[in-house]
Amino acid sequence: MAVLTGWLARVLAALAEARGTLFPWVPLFIGAGVGGWFALPSEPQPWVYALAGGVALLCAALRVWGPEAWHPPVLAVACVALGLLACGLRVQAVQAPMLDFRYYGPVTGRVIGIDRSQTDALRITLDRVQLDRVRPERLPRTVRIALRGKVAGHDPFPGEVVMITAHLAAPEGPVEPGSFDFRRMAFFNSLGAVGYATTPLMLWQAPAPGARPVDRLRTYLADAMRSAMPGQAGAFAAGAMTGDRSGITADTVQALRDSSLAHLLAISGMNLAFLIAFVFALIRYGLALIPYVALRVSTKKVAAVVSLGVAALYLALSGANVATERAFIMVAVMLGAVLLDRKALTLRSVAIAGVFLLLWKPESLLEPGFQMSFAATVALIAGFREVDRRVVAGHLPRWALPVFTLFLSSLIGGMATAPYAAAHFNRFADYGLVANLLTVPVMGAVVMPAGAVAALLAPFGLAALPLWVMERGSAWILWVAHWVAGWDGAVTAIPAPGPFVLPLITCAGAFVVLLRGRWRAIAAGPGVLALGLWLGAERPLLLISDDGSLVGVLGPEGRALSAPRGAGFAAQNWLENDGDLTAQATAALRPGMDGPLGARRFVAGGLTGVALKGKAAAAAVQDACATADLVVVSVPVPDPPPDCLVLDETLLAQSGTLALYPVAGGGLRVVPTMGGGRIWSAPRRAEGLATLLQPKAARLAARAP
Repeated sequence: MAVLTGWLARVLAALAEARGTLFPWVPLFIGAGVGGWFALPSEPQPWVYALAGGVALLCAALRVWGPEAWHPPVLAVACVALGLLACGLRVQAVQAPMLDFRYYGPVTGRVIGIDRSQTDALRITLDRVQLDRVRPERLPRTVRIALRGKVAGHDPFPGEVVMITAHLAAPEGPVEPGSFDFRRMAFFNSLGAVGYATTPLMLWQAPAPGARPVDRLRTYLADAMRSAMPGQAGAFAAGAMTGDRSGITADTVQALRDSSLAHLLAISGMNLAFLIAFVFALIRYGLALIPYVALRVSTKKVAAVVSLGVAALYLALSGANVATERAFIMVAVMLGAVLLDRKALTLRSVAIAGVFLLLWKPESLLEPGFQMSFAATVALIAGFREVDRRVVAGHLPRWALPVFTLFLSSLIGGMATAPYAAAHFNRFADYGLVANLLTVPVMGAVVMPAGAVAALLAPFGLAALPLWVMERGSAWILWVAHWVAGWDGAVTAIPAPGPFVLPLITCAGAFVVLLRGRWRAIAAGPGVLALGLWLGAERPLLLISDDGSLVGVLGPEGRALSAPRGAGFAAQNWLENDGDLTAQATAALRPGMDGPLGARRFVAGGLTGVALKGKAAAAAVQDACATADLVVVSVPVPDPPPDCLVLDETLLAQSGTLALYPVAGGGLRVVPTMGGGRIWSAPRRAEGLATLLQPKAARLAARAP
């Protein structure tokens, strides 16, 4: 007890000495509360929120009347409680109906978004939705429809009311246990249905006066830029400046990802920083050229006010994704510091942005944009602080500073975001540093300034020259992206980590940045543990899609798939989570799957299986059961043969995708992608589904007297 008391006293003493520097820990503890809420297997009961509220109030009281030495730990507990409460409030704010059946028929709604799907089809998002014979209380708040029609229809424009005949369904959940949950993301975006249409889009009503002004301005500017700069260079420039990426092809997006340049296309903190730096310098030094103004006002503060207005406009115009919101809050803090004659860029400003975002949109904690944006920003601030203190000051000539800064920022940013990019996207761009060194200066010195100048000169009809400059810069970036992405070994596939890896990596990084002296050695613990868990992550031996149309068995050459086409989203995610960038058609040719496409045979964990698909699937169940231990069928089977494990469409629709793992002694452990536990989950059940599948002989032997 004495040892424990002495250790606790040393910790409290260290916290007391660090008073005034502890604020950057606040978003970490709020994030712990948010992460804990999302990790819960079922929706919290009201008493959980009442308890969290009580804990927060108790901590506030202890902060006011308790011992000063206990203030830091008390505030840490309060932050965890606030994170949990923020999640509960957010759920109530965004909750909206989700379509609970498959719909085919007329859809009427107002266009609020235009982009492209993964299959490169133009896609629209509608609100004020009307569906035929659907009661108002069941109507989704918004729907998203991919336009696949071969007959040209009306070109959508924000604010218009349009009509189309479409297939709609609720957003799908995870394609395997623990993978990305699109349904959860759709819930927090109030997206109640997704689907596609093959019929032409029709205009029903022109935009009402004043409807969706920001969206209309974004589309108008993007269309004007693409008209002045045809081709993918213009589409890239429009996407980087306005957030409208509807003109960018899937091939361009893939090249940007494989070269680690996708962050240039995203409206990220870098884009906003480049723009605001240019505007700030333009206003400040432009006013300095006017002696009457320069002698009477602070040009720096005038530039700060104008830049803040430009930043707010750009935030609204870009669509306000999480990375842009983080950058805007930091820019606002920085410009506010300029107005108050305070130090501008510190970890405190990053922490303020984190607190705002986590309390306002707690679901953003799970988004790659949030994690990568904050990781890069914190690492850059902390890294340059250390480098400036130990290397730069008094050692580098002035001419070498820009080159050194570019190289170091690309290196630090790439290292900080690499674990998160690898975990979310299952890939590492091996030559990303080279691509960034060749393009980031062009983005900051050519593309963004030229775009700002074009916006200033457009009302006078003088935007042609800056747009040409912008087009040349964008073309260079895309050329580098395709060039680097085409190198041998440009992308290394990374298997998906387990659920605790990224939290442990975040803790390790936070300890390195926020702790001082010997305390930093603590970071080695979670860092090593995260690496071990990632390297030891077990992948399912067998995966079965939630409609029975696709089966994947893991073999020595990678996962073999039962079909070269169909269930493409599931197939792509299964392979990428394996750390495999092979195409679905290639994976279907691997050893491990035999027989015709309608009756593919496989062996997994000592079980022989057959995947039946097509119109004759139900009729073939009897024969398949005679020779197989497990039969997967993509259609309902009302009366399966006795003593035969049949996983048909009906059962799989209730359980979701099945992940099966080998067990000692033979057989497969079943892990369903069950829904129903959280408010956004599909109402699925796994009742009647065995947790262990064994070969037929073992099952019969177990039943024998």
